[in-house]
Amino acid sequence: MATDKLFSVAGISKLNGEYKVRFANDIMRIKVLAKHGHEDIRLADLEKSVSKLEAAKMILSMEDFADALAQATITEYLEDKTPKTAVKAKAAPVKATAKAKAPAKTAKVVEDEDAPF
Repeated sequence: MATDKLFSVAGISKLNGEYKVRFANDIMRIKVLAKHGHEDIRLADLEKSVSKLEAAKMILSMEDFADALAQATITEYLEDKTPKTAVKAKAAPVKATAKAKAPAKTAKVVEDEDAPF
């Protein structure tokens, strides 16, 4: 996560037909979301202030978010925001270094005094 902000309220809402996970520090955030056109606003107070990732994990198991739509929205958020662990790639087999090519043999030039040019 880019920030270390903590939130005490989390939930989901629908805006322009798309559901998203929402975070706040006051349950009164419902009024602001409704004022801006959000529908199906469901926010829940959390036991303590936590990060966004922890909050999403907490609401995933809550009864208010047990329906398939809420579960899908929260799960998608978690999949997108969970830090990816670096997978160590197997080292490619080391190829033996190619031997340097021998310089091409050149013919020895002998000067002929009788030759033109």
